[in-house]
Amino acid sequence: MSPPNPRALRTRTALLDAGFELLAERPIDAIAIDEVVARAGVAKGSFFNHFIDKPGFANAIAAQVRAALEEKVSAANAGVTDPVARLAGGMRVAVDFALTQRKQAIVMLRGLEMATAQSHALNQGIRADVKAALAAGLARPEAARSGVRYWLGLCQIALINVIERQPGREEAADRLREMLVLALCGLGVPVDRARDAADAAAGVLREGYGSTAAHTAP
Repeated sequence: MSPPNPRALRTRTALLDAGFELLAERPIDAIAIDEVVARAGVAKGSFFNHFIDKPGFANAIAAQVRAALEEKVSAANAGVTDPVARLAGGMRVAVDFALTQRKQAIVMLRGLEMATAQSHALNQGIRADVKAALAAGLARPEAARSGVRYWLGLCQIALINVIERQPGREEAADRLREMLVLALCGLGVPVDRARDAADAAAGVLREGYGSTAAHTAP
């Protein structure tokens, strides 16, 4: 395989950077391709050399943000073997992300066509944790087919709530705890175990341990 063309990489990067800033301001349907290429400083034809259409462009931008978020989740869950704690930790990192990197969270939610397929690469962590919960008898049988979609939907709602309300860390931690108890019990986790995991995750969020550092590009 031939190495990537440096000029093509620069063009793609310029387009993604321009698109990120625009997508942070408004939805992709309200952004013209002419506006993207003008801000990126490239020819209009260059856009179609890299992206099929605007939805695909927005998805590429948002996927970068989601991949970065997944790296943070993996780091936070390093060494954690309990699938319940891992799921709770993942939602905690997502809420912390919305608290500390609101712009990136907005771009991710606006651009990413929520990858709901269990086989999607971005969902491998959630998929593994749900599978482990099932194997340990901590999740309902229905989670085998719908657990990933269920958890993704709840994480999305948690992100939207933080973006819209912009709560302080204390309020966000209280809301996270409530959501996790409901979410984990809905998955099939026994209530006492769900509350323990929710309390632990909320405590970490409340103290701000491991908060993500803000940055301005995907």
